[in-house]
Amino acid sequence: MKVAFIGLGVMGYPMAGHVKKAGMDVCVYNRTAKIAEQWCVDYGGAIASTPAEAAKGCDIVLVCVGNDDDVRQVVTAKDGVLEGMNDNAILVDHTTASASLARDLYEQLRSEGKQFLDAPVSGGQAGAENGALTVMVGGDQSTYEAAKTVIDVYSKFSKLLGPAGNGQLAKAANQICIAGVVEGLAEALNFAVKAGLNGEDLIETISKGAAGSWQMENSYKTMLNDEYEFGFAVDWMRKDLGIALEEAERNGINMPMVKMVDDFYAEVQSNGGGRWDTSSLLTRYTRN
Repeated sequence: MKVAFIGLGVMGYPMAGHVKKAGMDVCVYNRTAKIAEQWCVDYGGAIASTPAEAAKGCDIVLVCVGNDDDVRQVVTAKDGVLEGMNDNAILVDHTTASASLARDLYEQLRSEGKQFLDAPVSGGQAGAENGALTVMVGGDQSTYEAAKTVIDVYSKFSKLLGPAGNGQLAKAANQICIAGVVEGLAEALNFAVKAGLNGEDLIETISKGAAGSWQMENSYKTMLNDEYEFGFAVDWMRKDLGIALEEAERNGINMPMVKMVDDFYAEVQSNGGGRWDTSSLLTRYTRN
């Protein structure tokens, strides 16, 4: 199988590596060419100078970039993947973007004899590196079945959740849950430490009960050590929560918790933490 991978960020770089290690013929494109060159040193694939060149002759094109505008640039702009894709080839967009963009791309590709899946991922950089991502997919059943062999090499679980756009809606729900859990963890740790509890002992105890969570298990140590120079950035979380809030407004839904946490992340950004991990919500309480 011939595969193109567009976007070699902290997620795309290891995801593309898993595809190559699975024995597939991989061509990569990245806006910063030096990163693509290093990827080829690490994994041994081919480099393209444009997304269209990368997509040429491929069965599947995987995209993992930053936001809606980035997706449009690499997919539909001049020298984008649509110029290079074969008829009936599949575009799988792993970017966390809007459901409306996913629906538009689905219709555009279908009109040109091509196929599309919106397939945002969850699991963070560690999940990408370990090939253990969760993939939320929107699109047609036949397209999903054709792409699943590739998706499986960097995921522990994937599921088709309905038509185009539903993958992005599921990712929005995922981020809503994370926002609430991280804020609760930040408040709990701040409460515990200032009340005189030992943070390590506390988490060892309450993580075994109903309060336990992925965020607790994976973030409490660095939060207690005031370390945030890694992980999923606040800037990206605010982008994701913005997508969720826009969709909620479109559907007449009130989400006060999401709006509150989004405002809290705006405070972290204003304090220079835009690239900090999302667990940096704790700094609102400990660094003031």
